[in-house]
Amino acid sequence: MPLSTDYVSKTPDATGRFAYSPEENAVWSDLYDRQMVLLRDHACADYLEGLRKLDIDAQAVPQVADVDARLCAQTGAGVKAVHALIPQDEFSTLLSERRFPVATFIRKREHFDYIEEPDIFHECFGHCPTLTNDAFCRFLEHFGRLALDLGEAYSERLFRLFWFTVEFGLIREPDGLKAFGAGIISSPEELVWAMSGEADAVPFDLMTILRTPYRIDIVQPIYFVIDSFEELAGCLATDMRTALDKAEKMGDLPARFETAA
Repeated sequence: MPLSTDYVSKTPDATGRFAYSPEENAVWSDLYDRQMVLLRDHACADYLEGLRKLDIDAQAVPQVADVDARLCAQTGAGVKAVHALIPQDEFSTLLSERRFPVATFIRKREHFDYIEEPDIFHECFGHCPTLTNDAFCRFLEHFGRLALDLGEAYSERLFRLFWFTVEFGLIREPDGLKAFGAGIISSPEELVWAMSGEADAVPFDLMTILRTPYRIDIVQPIYFVIDSFEELAGCLATDMRTALDKAEKMGDLPARFETAA
């Protein structure tokens, strides 16, 4: 994860609250309203229920402390305000403690449709509602511990699992495929494409994921579909070091995108 960003994290006041300007609140509100038009039909049930449980304000940027307290009451999970991009070990440590890092800045209007850096809309709107699901939290907690135990040598390949689930995962529900990955939830372009019926959505398979390269700056050419969050949590019960070594030995599957210049 690169440690550079054009955005500057906010500084909390003495009570731990962050100040947002009227324009920043307006950007949040506009993003929220635009996404909800799509999400009512295309987000998974646990995400929509989590959004309700967290009572995330549609009109103003939420306060990290409020989201943290509500998550703690639901699943014992939580969030921590951080700089936009943090070292991998710090990120993994937070996950292992059932805490999710949240950048405190919000994108500028000129970056309304896409921002490479994770902002508070991506973090709070995209990630946090699903943290009200205990099985999903168990997956993140175990993933964080694994990342710390396995170390940097396995990091790039291991984080493919994070990318294709936590960021860009789909789940099969009785009425069809639904989104739960925050990269889909928080992006109108990604959501429309993922739900179009034209995107390649394939059953979850750990070894295939570990062998699948990705790019962060394009609409994803492939999505993996889980049947339940219990299935996702259970996938880490395997010997991940052996699985990662096997994936390395087998080599990557052909990239389904052009290599970035």
